[in-house]
Amino acid sequence: MDTRPVRALWCLLAAGAAAVLVALPAAGADVNRVRVVEFDNDVNPVTQDFLQDEMHRAEEEQLSAVVIEMDTPGGLGSSMREIVKTMLALEIPVVVYVAPPGSSADSAGAVIGQAADILAMAPQTNIGSSTPISATGEDLGEDLRKKVINDAAAYIAELAREHGRNADAAEAMVRTAANYGAREALERGVVDVIAPNVPALLEQIDGRKTVPKGLVLQTSGASVERVEMGAWKRALDLLIDPNVIALMLSLGLVGILVELWNPGLVLPGTVGVISLLVGLYGLQVLPVSAAGVLLMLVAAGLFVAEAFVVSHGALALAGAVTFVIGALMLFDPAGEAYQVSLWTAIGIAATLALLLGFALSRVVRARRNPVEVGIGTLVGGEAVVRRDGWVTVSGELWRARSADGGQLVPGQHVTVEAVEDDLELVVGSQHPTERA
Repeated sequence: MDTRPVRALWCLLAAGAAAVLVALPAAGADVNRVRVVEFDNDVNPVTQDFLQDEMHRAEEEQLSAVVIEMDTPGGLGSSMREIVKTMLALEIPVVVYVAPPGSSADSAGAVIGQAADILAMAPQTNIGSSTPISATGEDLGEDLRKKVINDAAAYIAELAREHGRNADAAEAMVRTAANYGAREALERGVVDVIAPNVPALLEQIDGRKTVPKGLVLQTSGASVERVEMGAWKRALDLLIDPNVIALMLSLGLVGILVELWNPGLVLPGTVGVISLLVGLYGLQVLPVSAAGVLLMLVAAGLFVAEAFVVSHGALALAGAVTFVIGALMLFDPAGEAYQVSLWTAIGIAATLALLLGFALSRVVRARRNPVEVGIGTLVGGEAVVRRDGWVTVSGELWRARSADGGQLVPGQHVTVEAVEDDLELVVGSQHPTERA
């Protein structure tokens, strides 16, 4: 019997099984996976944590690359530098992609872009305008301003040079606030790629060797996983808005003042403490001016003093003015992007002054009213004679005697003239009436 056909069949089956076994690991491997991190916010401690967490997670999962899809007006220099340090230390390629069309990477965003292994832009986007302002140079002396500008210019130029880009053009973004559209940025060597969307970008950069890390990109046909800031991070990002911080601090002050005026209400004090803690969280996260903090404390002291010192509103008015000045100065070190709105500060200060004025008017009115507690309130009141020397006053039964020694007739309406030490009422002005 010829067994050659059977052996041939077994050989074919064995070869097929081997091919399947070889293919399975490749299909299950983490190669050709890319995470796209959507970043359409300013650069601050909250967004810094978000970006760093996502980059570290992508590195732990050994993804082919992490793409930061960026649209930012800039932000805090301290957070920017922490993000840059993470990008430079990452062992997988980091791609910054200024997108979608109409987006920009300004100020701190441009510096972060220069730290990327691949810097790409979508058509109709721009990058640049990285001159330090406000917190780091606007109102400083000329010598200090030069130091700040030189430091920022050297920083971005070195990042561009080490990543094989045009250091002079990058430096101009700091020294002259140069800003480049996508095509001009590519012509000047500020960016590496222009791509209309993420799939096209991944195809264009596939096979490139990054500088200076020397990583080879494997992104062709990669599966794309998109991530964005979660609800908790967005809530924290909202809480570090300077206007929200000023509002929380004022609510905290109002709640505590109401609790001081009316001890035992609990709710105003609880809301006040929570609001104050939320405001203090924002103060902890953002850089603040010591002078601004001091002025805010003085304003709070003036508002509290108005509650205990009769100044006819002078202290409340001084507190409102101090609050506005302190609020405008409070976040000066954080730059122009983190400032309390003038109208927000005026609105909060006016509301505090009005609430304080209303509360004080109620206190003054209450002080002018006669005492309405104790047996002293019985004098002058009307009583009705019952029997056996007893009268009723405001629904209460009291022992009484007539001021002139006369007999009290049940049903009479009399006036309380005094309260004796033994709590017996002295009544007079008897008016005979029908029995009640």
